[in-house]
Amino acid sequence: MQKSPPEVSVVVAHAESVPLTRESVGLLAASRVAQVRARVAGIILKRVYTEGTDVKPGQILFQIDPAPLQATLRTEEAELASARADAANAALIAKRYQDLSAKGLLASQDLDTAQATVRTTAAAVKAARANVAKARLNLGYATVTAPIAGRAGRALVTEGALVGQGEATQLTTIEQIDPLYVNFSQPVDMRQRLPQAANADRSGNSTHSDHSVAIILPNGTPYPYPTTLNFSNLAVNPRTGTRSLRAVVPNPEQRLLPGMYVKLRVTLGRLEHAFKLPQATILRDSVGAYVLVVDATGKVQQQRVQTHGMTRSDWIITGKLVNSARVIVDGLQKVKPGMKVKVVPATRP
Repeated sequence: MQKSPPEVSVVVAHAESVPLTRESVGLLAASRVAQVRARVAGIILKRVYTEGTDVKPGQILFQIDPAPLQATLRTEEAELASARADAANAALIAKRYQDLSAKGLLASQDLDTAQATVRTTAAAVKAARANVAKARLNLGYATVTAPIAGRAGRALVTEGALVGQGEATQLTTIEQIDPLYVNFSQPVDMRQRLPQAANADRSGNSTHSDHSVAIILPNGTPYPYPTTLNFSNLAVNPRTGTRSLRAVVPNPEQRLLPGMYVKLRVTLGRLEHAFKLPQATILRDSVGAYVLVVDATGKVQQQRVQTHGMTRSDWIITGKLVNSARVIVDGLQKVKPGMKVKVVPATRP
């Protein structure tokens, strides 16, 4: 008595453009960080800002005692006035000597000396003017302002503290948290798989660049603002085999904070003429992955495929699989390539 063909269930493979995505973990960091330091020595008189609040560029943060700096400025201004007086006097003497020399009443060496004195006093005026500008600049540094917009941290000094004595004392830190950076890493082979996938089969599979990053919130929903990849390190970490990447994250509502870890869904590109098949359809042997398909005559054929990761329920594959191929999903343990089978409705979706 002839045995009836074994029964199998199939799914129909449909070619489509499939994004290649990988999930990763990223660390949020401020997009700009400024360490506010004392640029002149002095005593802190007052902390003007409120710790933990947003500040604008140029907003006053600290006030250093300006009295010593004002005294230095007045001294330098007096030195400038003296230098100008010396220069004016030297110019008058040189003019008088020039008139006497023209009448033959003065030795040329005396005239040369007078003219050299003019040049020397003119240089002294320039030096005194530079000292005044420096003293005025230092006086301006007594009012410590915010260099960037952002969130000002806690004050690292209190009123009465001596700062800037021998070093630029750090007073506080300002972090810009809108936008934020998210730093993460990806295995370097992820980048290489895209061109390899295009060359792996003869079915016209191709890929094109479509890099994007999406943040997944703890409740599983995507972050509502677009995240843009803006940096990828060409160097590979030899210990981990990964390369560093960075994306810009808008944060207008300040829901995200520096130092937080977030879940990322990274799209590395797209595969053209790819298939998404249930996990149960993919088999493996010593050579690699393959699927079993039912041809038009009802016989089982083996088709080699290349896997490119998974969605939540399906494998993403490429290979010589043709569009609308019938891929066996149930009954795989009962069949072998070349066997005649009977296709029955699937017992599960």
